[in-house]
Amino acid sequence: MTLSFLLQDALSVPWSALHRRMSKLYFAMRVIEKFEETEGRSVGDVSDADLSSVLKLKKELCTAQSLNESHVPDTLLERLVADTTEFPPVSAVIGGILGQEVIKAISGKGDPIKNFFYFDASDGKGVIEDISDSNTGK
Repeated sequence: MTLSFLLQDALSVPWSALHRRMSKLYFAMRVIEKFEETEGRSVGDVSDADLSSVLKLKKELCTAQSLNESHVPDTLLERLVADTTEFPPVSAVIGGILGQEVIKAISGKGDPIKNFFYFDASDGKGVIEDISDSNTGK
């Protein structure tokens, strides 16, 4: 059996169609990704100096996507913009999860992570978000 989960399909789902309990990290990361793309920056090339522009873009994207701005807290964006360095313990956790997914793919045992995995180092919790047309809805 072959499974196919295309990143473009997941990224094209309108924000307003996603369930209300969607991780706020999803929206925050999409805002930062759009900022990097718009400004011609490489991944992770944001700093505190960019915060006002990122917050302005958040407002524009939320309006365009018909999403309440409370789904993308300013404090979360501030934290993500201010701390773009790699943190070895988080890298170890993510590496372990990636290794687990490779083993699942090779062995064909177990369901793979579908779409997105977010790990919040501040609380030590990981969240899997299935963002596809069949799993959207408020």
